[in-house]
Amino acid sequence: MQFDTTELISFMTNWSVILPALLTTVLMAILAQVLGIALGLVAALAGRSRNALVHGIAAVYVWIFRGTPVLVQILLLYFGVPVLLGGIDPFPTTYGSLPGLIGGAFVAATLALGVNEGAYMSEIIRAGILSVDSGQAEAAKSLGMTPRKTMSRIVLPQAMRVIVPPLGNEFNNMLKTTSLASVITVTELVMVAEMRYAGTFKPFEPLVGISLYYLAMTTIWGVIQSRIERKFGAGMNRNEEAGFWSRMLSMSRGAPHSGGVR
Repeated sequence: MQFDTTELISFMTNWSVILPALLTTVLMAILAQVLGIALGLVAALAGRSRNALVHGIAAVYVWIFRGTPVLVQILLLYFGVPVLLGGIDPFPTTYGSLPGLIGGAFVAATLALGVNEGAYMSEIIRAGILSVDSGQAEAAKSLGMTPRKTMSRIVLPQAMRVIVPPLGNEFNNMLKTTSLASVITVTELVMVAEMRYAGTFKPFEPLVGISLYYLAMTTIWGVIQSRIERKFGAGMNRNEEAGFWSRMLSMSRGAPHSGGVR
């Protein structure tokens, strides 16, 4: 058995199959990551709540979804939810006039990946919040700012310096984790590779091909991530921090200012 370069090139340039698979992979990764960030933020804030029930729900959520394999979560969601709903299938093959790639399997995989990601993002966001000096929140409180404004205007903007690097790594990982969606027949890169070698009986070439595509996607994202990190990593020097607090003081007193957050 020899490596067939012609088969590799033929597979990688079969654009009618590859391009939809790439689009599915990237779209699934983006939607799952956005959902994960939203759930992670809610869980992180809930975990800081003084309400025992809210805090407990957040802790159980993180415990379950960090402690079980994401592959099992995908399978449970896709096959288990219809059983729990008494035979009602929320994941049909198609959803009316929506594009074919956004079928039930795609939705189930995206939801499972997003919910799983939320558990990890919760810990990342929590670490970012804890990295901000608690004295700043106390100072904001003394100025009469509400906890919500303190969190949104003072704590979270500074926490982003800590949150952004691991967030970028999480999205890089998400691009690769979407490969698990093939187990419920989502037509992404792994699935098209499997369909290819099921007919040619040459598994090595398609697997090398999708590996190159994953490598290309993660490399491109790595370049984008490095630029984002440079922007946030610069941080605030003492002068910038003084200007930041000056704007906060102006806002708290209702004084006009330029370039501040409204």
